[in-house]
Amino acid sequence: METIKDIRTGRCHCGTVRFEATLGEGFASIRRCTCSYCRMRGAVVAMAEMGGVDILEGEDALTTYRFHTGAARHFFCSRCGIYTHHQRRSDPNLYAVNVACLEGVSPFDFADVPVMDGINHANDTGSPTRRAGTLRFIPWT
Repeated sequence: METIKDIRTGRCHCGTVRFEATLGEGFASIRRCTCSYCRMRGAVVAMAEMGGVDILEGEDALTTYRFHTGAARHFFCSRCGIYTHHQRRSDPNLYAVNVACLEGVSPFDFADVPVMDGINHANDTGSPTRRAGTLRFIPWT
């Protein structure tokens, strides 16, 4: 059975960085994380496999940030500062893509977003990744 990949275009806020992301599981993989960096950043992400993020324009404007073990590479536009994606620490063969950068998508499109326990990261504890909770968006009617 052939898997249908969800291909989305995206960009940073100023439009300098433009990319195409192939989401292997579509939006079934959305999540947030409780680690110090993700907690402050507040982004909802969806997963793309290695090679699943193709920078179409502005690669020279992308810069990276690494912290703690330095394994995860967080990419953001050096002009507007928007985080576009990162190479994951727990699985370096996956990229997490900021859904807010994808055309026609908002983090508020998802009523329930799983929140993973990044404070007690699986690579630090040796335990399986734990779900810390659910972020719920309830629009006013």
